[in-house]
Amino acid sequence: MSVDASPQSSVDREREQQSLGTAAARNLATTTKSVPQMQEISSRWLLRMLPWVEVQGGTYRVNRRLSYSVGDGKITFVQTGDRVAVIPAELGELPPLRGFEDETALEELANRCDQREFAAGEVLATRGDPVDTVYLLAHGRVEQVGTGPYGDEAVLGVLADGAHLGEQALVSDDATWDATARAVTACTVLALSRADVLNLAERATSLGDHLSAYAALPEQRTNKYGEAAIDLSAGHVGESVIPHTYVDYESAPRQYELSVAQTVLKVHSRVSDLYNHPMNQTEQQLRLTVEALRERQEDELVNNREFGLLANCDYGQRLQPHDGVPSPDDMDELLSRRRGNKFFLAHPRAIAAFGRECNKRGLVPESLDFNGHRLPAWRGVPIFPCGKIPVSPERTTSILCMRTGEDEQGVIGLRQSGIPDEIEPSLSVRFMGIDEQAIISYLVTAYYSAAILVPDALGILENVEVSRWR
Repeated sequence: MSVDASPQSSVDREREQQSLGTAAARNLATTTKSVPQMQEISSRWLLRMLPWVEVQGGTYRVNRRLSYSVGDGKITFVQTGDRVAVIPAELGELPPLRGFEDETALEELANRCDQREFAAGEVLATRGDPVDTVYLLAHGRVEQVGTGPYGDEAVLGVLADGAHLGEQALVSDDATWDATARAVTACTVLALSRADVLNLAERATSLGDHLSAYAALPEQRTNKYGEAAIDLSAGHVGESVIPHTYVDYESAPRQYELSVAQTVLKVHSRVSDLYNHPMNQTEQQLRLTVEALRERQEDELVNNREFGLLANCDYGQRLQPHDGVPSPDDMDELLSRRRGNKFFLAHPRAIAAFGRECNKRGLVPESLDFNGHRLPAWRGVPIFPCGKIPVSPERTTSILCMRTGEDEQGVIGLRQSGIPDEIEPSLSVRFMGIDEQAIISYLVTAYYSAAILVPDALGILENVEVSRWR
């Protein structure tokens, strides 16, 4: 007995496929596709803006006029819970202890440092009082306050983590504070009293001899940059005796060796044989590898401890923001420290923070057209974004300002063109062979470095807050 189909069954038959589906048709079609994309690629403004100097022999030597610089570096601390201690060898950053190598005495000095906490607004030292304590600033910000030309209070400078003040207490019993030191934020400070130093010097003759020798050193004749003076005469009349002089050079100039970034790119021969149309697989693999290598190169130019800009900026060219945020006043101060400023380099969040500060004051930063890009600028100096500049967990970062070029005694990039199998200046791709698994290997290498020709070529505004919204 036959059973009639239900109405639902007839509907299903009406919905049966009547033409070729798109899924099957796609198997016979050539799709339109993009080349492989990569989110890591950035604008890499630093690599674009640095003038590159060709280095033959892989080494670049920076010859400078002789300078006398002592103990103006930062001091490093170690923290255990809420306790802070200074690394004994770091006490050598204090001018009177520069070159002192008695580890036992340094360790004893470090143990005698007393940890003190200061709240915002508290005074560490008062102008005119005797200097009887060395202060090592482990954390926080301290203002040096003096008297302005009209008798009002003036901020002479701002100190931050790793700074020190009062080192005169190590060698002089009649020194006085030339400015008041006042905490801007909560500060953790290690204090080393002159009494403790003298007590140790009586028992450790090496320390006493070193401090006595330092105190007896004749004052070096230098210019305002710390360079050995050149004797000149001007404005004289008659038969005055003209001074004799010469220009002294550093006896051990710094040498920069080219750094290297490398990787081995592997491509299976079957992929390169069968899947090279419409795009060459090896070419695309190599393109993305080179992009990653260039990103790493820029990161190293910013952050490398040996030659990176952040680590090698002279301490005299490091500024602290007066209110934590990057204000127009701070940017002006950064600009004023050097001639011929070419550009700022800042993390995008720092640029946004600077924009907020301008908005609060009703200022509109100008913008410049640079190769088709609209960039913010301050006082006619472009501000280039660079995501390689780190932002700390405390939401602080740095803003760099630099003069560039060998002729301008500025910051330069170093490379060596003409290396074997070069595909870009100072970047090579070498065929390494095919292994037993039929995998083709290529060695991709980039050589580079950077040099700061004179200290004032680069300045940094440190500890800039980027998360304050008010």
